[in-house]
Order: sequence, then C-alpha cells, then structure tokens
Amino acid sequence: MENDSMHWMKRQPKAEWGKFPEIDTTHPSVIRVYDFLLGGKDNFAVDREAGRKLRQVSPELVDIAQAGRGFVRRVVRFLTREAGIRQIVDVGSGLPSARKVHEAAHAEAPDTRVVYLDNDPVALVHGRALLADNHNTSFIYANLLQPREMMAALRDQKLIDFDEPLAVLVAGALHRVMPEHDAPGIIREVLAPLPVGSYLCLATLINDGTGNAAKAEVVGGETLGRLKFRTSEEVLALLDGLELVPPGFGCVSAWRPDDPEQVFDPDMIWCKGAVGRKVHT
Repeated sequence: MENDSMHWMKRQPKAEWGKFPEIDTTHPSVIRVYDFLLGGKDNFAVDREAGRKLRQVSPELVDIAQAGRGFVRRVVRFLTREAGIRQIVDVGSGLPSARKVHEAAHAEAPDTRVVYLDNDPVALVHGRALLADNHNTSFIYANLLQPREMMAALRDQKLIDFDEPLAVLVAGALHRVMPEHDAPGIIREVLAPLPVGSYLCLATLINDGTGNAAKAEVVGGETLGRLKFRTSEEVLALLDGLELVPPGFGCVSAWRPDDPEQVFDPDMIWCKGAVGRKVHT
C-alpha cells in the first residue's frame, strides 16, 4: 500500500530521498497503529494487523485514542485562548494530520508558532510535506530519549524564542520511555531551558490495576516493542514543582470537556494527564 506520505516522497528528486530515514513497512509503528485506530490512512498492513490484535484485547482503545486527541485539542485551546501562549512544541507528535495541534492553535491565534518533534520516518516525511507552506509551523526529527540534543535542535531551529513563555506537549511519547531511560531526568532536561510562565502538558497510558490496561501493555509490547504504562503516582511525580492547571491530574476525557454529558467513562479510559505551569527557575 502507498499512502499520501509515500506519494509525496516519490514526487521529490531522487537526490532528496537520502535526506529522509528509511521507512520500515515490515514492522508495526506506534504512530501508524494510532492512525489506524483513529480511522486514518497513513498506515500499512502490518500496522492494521497490530491494531486489530490490540483492539481484540482492549476494544476501548479506539475511545482512548479519540479521548487523547480531544485532550490535546482542548489543551491547545486553553494555552492559546486563556494562557496567551504563542509558542507550542509537540514532542512525540506522531502524524501532524492526526494531532492537528497547529490547526487548533491557529484557529485561536493565527500567529502561534508550532513545532512538531518526532523520530518516526513516516511522521517526518508526512509532516514536512503537510507543513511545507506553513511558515509558523515546522517539523524536527528528534528523539525524546535524547532530551538535551532535542532541546538544542529546537533552539537551533529558531522558530521558538526561549526568552518568551512556551508550551511543551508530551502527550503520546511517555509509553516509549523505559525505566532505564530515566523519565524524571528527561522531563527535567525538557523543563530546564523553559522560562518561568511556560507550560508542560503530560499524558500517557496508565496501569493502576484496573480495566484492560495490563493486558494491553503485554500485547502492545509483543506487537509494537517495549511499552511502559505508568501508575498515576509515577506521572504525578513527573509534574512535581509545577503549578497544575485546574482540574489537575486525571482522566484525559474529563479535562475541561466541551460537553460534560459526552465524557467517556473514566473507568474505561486508562489514559491520564495534566497541564502544569512553571513557576520557579
């Protein structure tokens, strides 16, 4: 199967192809499986097979994917409309077409500068094609597991001004950060160069011993590579020192919902998150 990203790549001169990492279509990718669960088309047969296996174990994964996307959209709306933020960095963004952070931001404040960061080749190809004519938005090939280098690349790219408050979203990458990678250290490296008044949004899959989370973590690890579902306490510890924006930490579907009557059942949505403001240097 050839998706839009591959068609765009083939339209480029062959000399340009080497500038992009090779796309592996023989193993499932987390972001392409996520795209499949959301009904997208930027995925391959191997991704759809993995997605179906996960859905068999945990049928609520589709609702979780939708809840996560809605959470990010509402967070961006808060940041631009209420907090006055005009710089947003989406770390581990996956496909910009699935998250659409730039669209949500520009709907509120067209001058908002948005940078996506990911180390998935499909995200890179698709993102740069999608954002080629958008001067307020960019895509950087970077890895959250190398936070110092990632933040240096962000600074070098110059779309983000580190003298002004900005928001960093890490709302789909923590499950790839294993214990040996030192998640607290990574978050400290991300927060360190941010000025006071900046925001950090964290969201990740939670295993508090309820629902199908434990089964999904096992099957996800077997199909997608190692995954780490964190406890609520572990995620809250990553937010230590930040001033949490109400309603604080909890199920992503219940974070400032557009319609409280349409909130997904929190017991079924084992994805939690929060937004914190940096108040100390």
